[in-house]
Amino acid sequence: MRTSKLLTLTAIASASYAAPSDNVQKVVRPSTIRAAGAIETGVGHFSEWSRGNKKEYLIDWQKGLSSRWIHVQGNEAGDLDSMAAALTWAYHLEHSTANTSHPVQAIALLQTSTDALDLRPENTLALHRSQMSSGHSDLLTLDELPEDPETLSRDIKGIVLVDHAAPLRKWEGAPILSIFDHHQDLGAGPDSSPRIFAKVASCTTLVAERMLDELEALPEEYHMPHELLELILGAIAIDSKGLEEATDRDRKVAQRVLKRSNWHKENLDDRMQHLADILKRAKKDVDHLNIRDLLRRDWKGDMVDTPSPRTPTVSLGFSSIPFSLDAQIMKTEFQELFDWFAIEAAWTAQTGTDISVALNKHKVKDSHGKKHKIREIVLIVRSDVRINEAQADSLFETVKKAVEADKTLNVKPWHRAHELGRWQMVWTHENEEAGRKIVRPIIEKAVMAWD
Repeated sequence: MRTSKLLTLTAIASASYAAPSDNVQKVVRPSTIRAAGAIETGVGHFSEWSRGNKKEYLIDWQKGLSSRWIHVQGNEAGDLDSMAAALTWAYHLEHSTANTSHPVQAIALLQTSTDALDLRPENTLALHRSQMSSGHSDLLTLDELPEDPETLSRDIKGIVLVDHAAPLRKWEGAPILSIFDHHQDLGAGPDSSPRIFAKVASCTTLVAERMLDELEALPEEYHMPHELLELILGAIAIDSKGLEEATDRDRKVAQRVLKRSNWHKENLDDRMQHLADILKRAKKDVDHLNIRDLLRRDWKGDMVDTPSPRTPTVSLGFSSIPFSLDAQIMKTEFQELFDWFAIEAAWTAQTGTDISVALNKHKVKDSHGKKHKIREIVLIVRSDVRINEAQADSLFETVKKAVEADKTLNVKPWHRAHELGRWQMVWTHENEEAGRKIVRPIIEKAVMAWD
């Protein structure tokens, strides 16, 4: 571990409300917080509410009263936007109805494991700045659910989706009560309300906007903790690159939130740029992660329907990794190609994935010293879960042809493609904008047409 990059808890706390002009160069590592010893209880109303909310949820489950609860959940990648949006709306639902004849019980469910939260250093930093308890003990994560999602989805009152257009297959038994998303509308929950889709930088913008509108319409406003307001601003800041890529809607909501925060006297652009800089530095601090952690830190997967009567569904998963495959290979124990694929196979065996795609990206300098983003697509099919070898051959060829035929990607074989094994392919391309949002629909369409 590079101890020069670590901050003590005291130093982090003192930097939590640093002015935009302060030069905060370092980021917090998850291990820094854990090294402090036992769980440290968070301070402030937001941490207290979140901890109490989680306790009440688990007590009600024990009593067989899960039907009282609404899950507010983001996507399974568990990024800061999903987390902030889920926490904000769960807090709002509970507090806005607390003094009514029909109080709502809602909890934010982070659809990732507790330890996976620390694979996104920006999450760790943002939560620490919001004075939450160490070890993420205030939060409910997927691995802490006392029942499997398929069963629990039939018991709870319903789900609210944030930063997610449709529920994962395992939650399809739950009614969809509301949706907030800034991606493509997939038609899920047509009768849900509110049902908000809009092209903004951050989904948290949409949640915070609705929250503020409803809060200001109440006969008496409930307490909005500054820690939650700052978490909201951080999510909008990192997704909008400090408002540089913000829509008018992002900017207006951020200004409304700022006026209620401890930073109300500061300039909006200065504060948001400062937050973006701090969180961006944290987000990039992933050099210490091993291959398994890189694969799972931004993993999104679900079941996909096919027309095949033999295999009506297959499991498809995507990872996004900010390193080239060559650089990742050098992180393995043997620093060999086979080792990377062995680690990847161990991960997808654990998740029960039939077809996996690793989306890598890195930058290279041209002869003029200008940096260019290079993207890689790693395709792997396995035959030991739902499909046999003949089906694996067919599925692999179907997806491979779809990727190679797509003019948007214009892929080229990776320089070591000739060394790859059966049902393995790696391509490179230079479409800087073609990340998961572009590649996933291409591959999903191919899988859905595979017979």
